[in-house]
Amino acid sequence: QVQLVESGGGFVQAGGSLRLSCTASGIPFSSKAMGWFRQAPGKQREYVASISSGGTTKYADFVKGRFTISRDNAKNTVYLQSDSLTPEDTAVYYCYGAPSIGATRYDYWGQGTQVTVSS
Repeated sequence: QVQLVESGGGFVQAGGSLRLSCTASGIPFSSKAMGWFRQAPGKQREYVASISSGGTTKYADFVKGRFTISRDNAKNTVYLQSDSLTPEDTAVYYCYGAPSIGATRYDYWGQGTQVTVSS
């Protein structure tokens, strides 16, 4: 059974940090690119960051220098360290698995974890 389970979301004040985790099961994790999207209320889902099977990373411009994506293949887990959070980062964060870092087809999705940043 394929599962991507996110955790680590919560409520934080502006300027604070959160580390999101996404643990996968039932997929060939080490061979997949993994990444994160987010969706704020009333807005479309937007790309945040991704990491290839080999560790190459890619970020949306609005998180560069603030967020760091990493992975631990031994734990089938991808992380999103989110620092210097602002209220504009408030959203549901979803992790995904894809064939490659540049893929536009996403094979697997998690259920999402809520991040709320207060001003």
